[in-house]
Amino acid sequence: MAAPRFQQYNVITAECKPAVDSLGFKRVTLDDIPAINAVLRDTAWVSSRTCDYSIGGIFMWIDYFDYSYCIVNDTLFIKGVTENDVTTPAFSLPVGEMNLGAAVTLLRDYCAAHGNMSLKFSAVPEDRVEELRKLGATLVEPLEDWADYIYDAYSLASLSGKKLSKKRNHVNRFVADNPGYRFEPLTRDNLGDVKAFFDASHLALDKPVLADAERLQVKAVLDNLDCYSMMEGAVLSTSANGIVAFTVGEIIGDTLYVHIEKMNHSVPGAGETINNLFAKQIMERHPEVCYINREEDTGDSGLRQAKLSYHPLALLKKFNVVM
Repeated sequence: MAAPRFQQYNVITAECKPAVDSLGFKRVTLDDIPAINAVLRDTAWVSSRTCDYSIGGIFMWIDYFDYSYCIVNDTLFIKGVTENDVTTPAFSLPVGEMNLGAAVTLLRDYCAAHGNMSLKFSAVPEDRVEELRKLGATLVEPLEDWADYIYDAYSLASLSGKKLSKKRNHVNRFVADNPGYRFEPLTRDNLGDVKAFFDASHLALDKPVLADAERLQVKAVLDNLDCYSMMEGAVLSTSANGIVAFTVGEIIGDTLYVHIEKMNHSVPGAGETINNLFAKQIMERHPEVCYINREEDTGDSGLRQAKLSYHPLALLKKFNVVM
């Protein structure tokens, strides 16, 4: 099977008059998942393929980015802070049926009515920046540590070719060292064991504040897994060590977004194996999936090296844009 060619598509937006009522932002809660999910999956906007516009990308960072939202004319507006400075208020780019110019006008009016605050968008995908320039953007600033790593799904599922030979060897070693290993879906039956595994694990990232925030949000996802019906997970276990890795992802369009992947680093090949087996499983269940987004490295040198070692098709760059 030939590797699919990565491409980004032009976005079709619908002409829509701005709502008369002002934007009424409210705190994002788990009860809002169905409404937000409906907008995210009913728009051509997903062609940008950045993780910020997925349920996991939003709900796993509610507290860190101080998200609130509203839906106006079938268009999702999210207010929070910039990805690189949590002291600076910012908005996500509106997604949905409303014409972007009309949505920007609504936000300009909102900012003028709330202390004349400046209108700033954060995590704007590269393929949307030019639209904002045409609407009067005054500053475009790259977010160096927040680009998403996107991969050819077939490549991660097959690990074929010279570039991925080391990964293939790690998986082969894991299989040889652990005859009878188990790879199974994440369900209510094994959720308690997964939680215990995660509670006992330790993160060693370059940015402890982000690591602490991520840990709390992973725990929140596991504690409320029934609310995340759009997500799929898997668990890898061995007879000697019990659970050695687990992962959780979400599919939108042709892309799998891997929101969570945790492993026992002392078990050789555990990380590579769950990565490989989950990609295989997703492609078997969802043949429409061509790409896998493994999200950002947030400037963590270890994560960056690990993500680059899988040879991404592209890094989906993001920007702060001031209007």
